[in-house]
Amino acid sequence: MLPASVQAADYPDPTAWEYIIGGFALEDEIIGDRHGLIVATGSSSMRFWDHRIHKDLAPLPIISRGFGGSNMNDVVHYLDELVLKHKPRAVLLYEGDNDVAQGVPVPLIIDTFNTAFSRIHDADPDIRIYVLSVKPSISRTAMWTTMQEVNRALQKLAASNDKIIYIDVATPMLNSDGSIKPDLFVSDQLHMNQKGYNLWRDIVRPVLLANESTAEQQ
Repeated sequence: MLPASVQAADYPDPTAWEYIIGGFALEDEIIGDRHGLIVATGSSSMRFWDHRIHKDLAPLPIISRGFGGSNMNDVVHYLDELVLKHKPRAVLLYEGDNDVAQGVPVPLIIDTFNTAFSRIHDADPDIRIYVLSVKPSISRTAMWTTMQEVNRALQKLAASNDKIIYIDVATPMLNSDGSIKPDLFVSDQLHMNQKGYNLWRDIVRPVLLANESTAEQQ
């Protein structure tokens, strides 16, 4: 693990998200106990799925905790509030996209993911972590090579630990020649449109159902 001083130097200050985390806390207070569900957290691609993720992944129960603009270190910083307080049976995570855009080195991104994984499993070693690959996007085409490095590293981690499940949402977003499909994005060429989320639904839902439907029935 890299020293904290290195992490502090390479990642933006996570306390900028205090107001968002405070909003989640108020929501939790209103709704009450939701232990044993699936927490979906991550950056804007996860945040913008909020409008339909509950329907897309039904009948699995989802707690939406995406916050746009976040990175892997932000999730680690707020892990207690975002994830651990819910005592989830599984976590669905999308990060790495903004990390690369912010210039964070790939080894540090992976080290930060490992920190999140370790803390989650210190709390409960049975929690499964579904980590989505970093997606390609038109606006970040120049970063795609680095993003692929992140994806390969995450895939390698998943191959060595049965509690980490890597879900490749990136490859289906590419044409056969490796170019990015332009019809999956809204006008900013970064965030996905409904077609993009349909693709994610059709990839993610079967993987979750294969592992989580038994737990849902218990």
